[in-house]
Amino acid sequence: MGRKPPIPTELWEQVPATAQAALLVVLKQYEEHIARLEERIRGLEEHVGKNSTNSSRPPSSDAPAVKRAPPKDASGRARGGQPGHALHARPLLPPDRCIPLKPTTCRRCGRALHGDDPEPRRHQVIDLPEPKPDVTEYQLHRLACPCCGTTTCAPLPAGVPTGQSGPCLQATTALLTGAYRLSKRQAEALLGDLFGVPLSAGEVCALEQQTAAVLAPVVEELQHFCRTQPANVDETGWRQERRRAWLWVVVTNLASVFHIALSRGATVVHELLGEAYRQVLTTDRWSAYNGQPLRYRQLCWAHLQRDFQAMVDRGNAGSAIGEELLCCAEDLFTWWYRVRDGTLSRATFRNYMGTVRTMTREALEAGRVCGCAKTSATCAELLKMEAALWTFVRVEGIEPTNNAAERAVRHVVQWRKTSYGTDSQAGSQFVARILSVVATCRQQGRHVLGYLTQCCQAALHGVPAPSLLPQPSS
Repeated sequence: MGRKPPIPTELWEQVPATAQAALLVVLKQYEEHIARLEERIRGLEEHVGKNSTNSSRPPSSDAPAVKRAPPKDASGRARGGQPGHALHARPLLPPDRCIPLKPTTCRRCGRALHGDDPEPRRHQVIDLPEPKPDVTEYQLHRLACPCCGTTTCAPLPAGVPTGQSGPCLQATTALLTGAYRLSKRQAEALLGDLFGVPLSAGEVCALEQQTAAVLAPVVEELQHFCRTQPANVDETGWRQERRRAWLWVVVTNLASVFHIALSRGATVVHELLGEAYRQVLTTDRWSAYNGQPLRYRQLCWAHLQRDFQAMVDRGNAGSAIGEELLCCAEDLFTWWYRVRDGTLSRATFRNYMGTVRTMTREALEAGRVCGCAKTSATCAELLKMEAALWTFVRVEGIEPTNNAAERAVRHVVQWRKTSYGTDSQAGSQFVARILSVVATCRQQGRHVLGYLTQCCQAALHGVPAPSLLPQPSS
């Protein structure tokens, strides 16, 4: 028989055996029910307590009561650039006109001055020209044949669009809606207010689709390039045709590719990177990336820090484990920042990280049997993937975080909050392709509008768009 109810023994012995058995069954059922409710309450309390420090939630979702990290103590240094900091000055532009200014007399004795300064000080004033549309009118004459009476209309020259929007206007429109998150109506209003261009929201949509078609081979070429490079990958929620979707991004050093899919599974990873991808892939712990061999995987330590903070915030047997793991992560980043700044050699860094790795493994082993189910599960999973925690120590050029991909999707998240996604697959293709081209141009230091205009011009002349593949350094 089970444990007797918490009543005096004398009273319990007066209860008939059959009644005792029934009461024990009821008592066991109530204890199990109460245990389930307590576990549910703990889960709900943990869910309510989630914020940007212990989960993947953005800081904008934090409640006012969430305590921020205390401000760092003042370094005592003056504001502005520090000694040894590289000078960043506005670059001089090719001038449209030059106005030489020469002093006529000496500022000290007043004597007349003559001649030229071989290297005069250059002071540039940048202004904008009067914004007005550049309109070319093609007057297509229709003439009648004097013999048969048939009328013939002159055709447009090669390279002239059949619509009313030229290549620069098309590129500008795509840039306004794709890179600067303007709605169709806002783009229509801006082009009218700033340039005096009469354009409807429907025409904006049509120009987007034309641009998406032009950029299709460019993005396909970028995707093949990314399959040969170490990459950071991330995904975020999206809406397509009022259905749940996800926007994925693959970020390499010199190219980025965006993709919208209705799945968040491993099939999308294989579609983006290929089945035989064997470069280092930096990600969070989402299971879709588990097909990548651990030798070619780097887990994001910024995400892990939030997981460790969640262990601390649970306030149970796993909290001490979370604190120990947070200390290991802090040591890791302290040494890593010095390597990145060039004040610590990689050989010394690897030596230091051996100690950090040992301490991390010991903490994870202790966490696996700590008594908290969630902390235990996280520690067990990290022990299975331990090799993927330290790839950045072994391979140069790999970061310990997935910040490159996180920064890439930040623009997408802001766009999603104002546009609520796309209404069609064609709209999703425009979003993915324009984001890919804009991000890659900025990574390579290319002029975005100039490149988009070249692509639109190439389409009008029936030639391939200029490649965005990085050129090998000479």
